[in-house]
Amino acid sequence: MEARTKKLVVVALVMAFALVSNPIAAKGQVTLCGMTKEGFASCKPSVQTGVNPLPPSYSCCSALEKADLSCLCFFKKNYPKMLTDNNIDPNLAMQLPAKCNMAGSFSCK
Repeated sequence: MEARTKKLVVVALVMAFALVSNPIAAKGQVTLCGMTKEGFASCKPSVQTGVNPLPPSYSCCSALEKADLSCLCFFKKNYPKMLTDNNIDPNLAMQLPAKCNMAGSFSCK
């Protein structure tokens, strides 16, 4: 069973890289954790490392409302290097739900 779980994680990571880095990826039809490539792209200015982050846009907050936040936490906890390699500050990313005034509190456990 553990080998199957590892295979699923690898598939999910490949999808994540495809969504974030491939401009030809399925124009919003492929999702990762409930977010489309466009959703990730709209949030990137708010979570980039090495720059003053912008407030999240309306399109970012809309995408985040549809996201499976616990799924996104899985990547934050288990693959932090994937985030930092893509210039994403995990701490800024965790602030997005509050900055988007999403109902309820959220934190990765």
